[in-house]
Amino acid sequence: MSLPTIIFDDGKGRLSPLTDFRPSFDIRTGALTTLERFGDWFEILGVIVPAHLEALTVELHPHLDVNEEQVWAESAPVFLVINGRAPLAASIAANLKPGEICRDGVSGDTVAACVASRDLESLLRGEHPPLVQVLIESDTQENFLLTRPWHIRTLRDTCLKADLDWHVPRLSKQIGWAELPAGALRWGTADLVLEKSATVWPGVFIDNTLGPIWIDGEATIRPGAIVCGPAYIGKHSTVLDRCLIKPNTVIGPHCKVAGEIGGTIFQGFANKAHDGHLGDSYVGAWANLGAGTNNSNLLNTYGEVVARPFAADGTPDSSERTAEQFLGAIIGDHAKFAISTRIMTGAIIGTGTMWAATSPVIGTVAPFSWVTDAGTKTYALNKFLDVIRAVMARRKLVPSEAQVNAVSHFHASITK
Repeated sequence: MSLPTIIFDDGKGRLSPLTDFRPSFDIRTGALTTLERFGDWFEILGVIVPAHLEALTVELHPHLDVNEEQVWAESAPVFLVINGRAPLAASIAANLKPGEICRDGVSGDTVAACVASRDLESLLRGEHPPLVQVLIESDTQENFLLTRPWHIRTLRDTCLKADLDWHVPRLSKQIGWAELPAGALRWGTADLVLEKSATVWPGVFIDNTLGPIWIDGEATIRPGAIVCGPAYIGKHSTVLDRCLIKPNTVIGPHCKVAGEIGGTIFQGFANKAHDGHLGDSYVGAWANLGAGTNNSNLLNTYGEVVARPFAADGTPDSSERTAEQFLGAIIGDHAKFAISTRIMTGAIIGTGTMWAATSPVIGTVAPFSWVTDAGTKTYALNKFLDVIRAVMARRKLVPSEAQVNAVSHFHASITK
C-alpha cells in the first residue's frame, strides 16, 4: 500500500506568469499537469500552497485537503512529500525509505522526502529535520526543479513521453485501437488512442512515425488537419481545418487551435483559432492569439536564447541564458493579441497583457500591460474583470469569487 503523499508548492523560483493563478503542481508540464502525473503513482492526501493561492486551489481540488499540515501530522506515522516544481520526481519519491530526502544539487531545495509525522511540519516550513540525503546521478532530470518559466520547455519532451508511455498502452487495452473514419489516414507504427467520444473527420492525417498520439474525450479533429506524434489533444478541444500539429505538442482541455503549432503546451481554455505559426511556446489559460499571429522560436544566429524572467515585484529582471536553442514565447493567462502580431524569440508575456501595437512583442512584457502604438498603459482592473466575464460567458462559465479575488490581489500587487 502506498504511503499518504503530500505535494507542496514552496513558492520558490521565478516562474511567473506560469504560477500567477495556479500552484506549481497545476502547471501542464506534459499531457498532464504535474499533480495529475503524481496522482498516477501515489495516494495524494493533500497539498501545500502559498496563502494567496489557497482559495483557488480549494476550488480546483475539492477532494484534497489544502494547507492542513497539523491535521496530517496526526493521521499517519510516515508520509511522502514531493515538491510540485519537480514534475519528474515520481520514481525518486517512490524509492525513498523512511528518513531519506532528495535535494536539488544546485539550490539545496527539497525534491522529495519520506518523513515521519514528527518531522512533517518542520520540513514543510522549509526547515531541515535530521534526514539522510539521497544523491541522484547528475545526468538524470528527475530532480530538476522548475525555477524559470522556460524550464517548461526544457522538460517538455521528457514529461510528455512519460505521460504517453504510462497512459497510452493502458488506454489501448481498455478501449482498443482507434477506428478512424473512411477518408482519414494514418501513417506510422506508434500507438494511437482515440477516445470513443472524440471525433476525427474524413481528410485528417495522423502521423505516428515519431511517437504516440492521445486524442482525449470529446476532442474534435477537423478535415484537413495533420497531427504528428508525440502529441496530446485534450478533452473538448478542437483542432480546426487544415491545422498542422507538429511533434511534442500538447493541447489542453477546451481549446481551439489552427495554423502551424509545434512543440507548444496549451494550459487549457485558450484559443489560437486562425492561421499563423506558434513554436516551442507555452500558452496560459484564457489567452487568445489573433488571426495571423506568428512567433519566432529560433534566433537568426542559431544561438542560445537569452530571456528575462520576472522579479518578485512583477517587473522584468536581468537577462539570463536559457540553455535553449529553440524557445518561443511564454504567454500568461488572459493575454490577448491583435491580428498579425509578431512575437520575437524568447518573449515572456505577463498575465493580462493586451497587445494591440503594430510593433513586435520583444523581451518581457509586464503583467496587465495595455500596449498600443500610442504607448503602454496599465490595464484597469474593472475593465479587465469585465473582459474576463465576457470571455468566460462564451463557454457558459462565470468567474468564481476565488478567481475574482485572485485577479484583484495579483493586480494590486503588480500595479501598486
